Amino acid sequence: MWDWTKAIAIAVVLSVLVRTYVFAPTIVDGESMMTTLETHERVIVNKLIYRFEAPKRGDIIVFHATPDKDFIKRIVGLPGDRLEVRRDVLYVNGRPVDEPYLAENKALWKKELEEAHLPPDLPFTEDFTVDRVPPGTVFVLGDNRRNSTDSRVLGPVPLSRIVGRAEFVFWPPDRFRWLHP
Repeated sequence: MWDWTKAIAIAVVLSVLVRTYVFAPTIVDGESMMTTLETHERVIVNKLIYRFEAPKRGDIIVFHATPDKDFIKRIVGLPGDRLEVRRDVLYVNGRPVDEPYLAENKALWKKELEEAHLPPDLPFTEDFTVDRVPPGTVFVLGDNRRNSTDSRVLGPVPLSRIVGRAEFVFWPPDRFRWLHP
């Protein structure tokens, strides 16, 4: 009986340590990352990665947006970057950024405009400029930019508020996929 008790205690302690410091599941809540992530999908967040490497442009991160609410968004700007969106193109430090993950959303937006008999040139992402992403922060946007509370509203995200990087979708099982190469 003592051997079973020790094994169970060790398993519980290890699982608590792994969940607290290494990996944690989180549930996507909302449409701000569609079509990359759908609401109610479950992802595994790597909580340890940013202790060994700096966040990168394109990383999908989970961060504390408020004391009781975490958000999941994509990093588009790093400390010191100058950002601008002009006519639906993101520019980082004056260079256009290829954002293939927006293609499906942009196509859906064009279809919505057509069905509503609105001008086809209405932007998917409203124009904005960020003179400089402050030190110790990142600038994040949702992939569904028409429906996302992100750094355009919240401001830059302090690195200290980042929980970790979303690594893969594990639920539902038929939609399992890696989020980073």
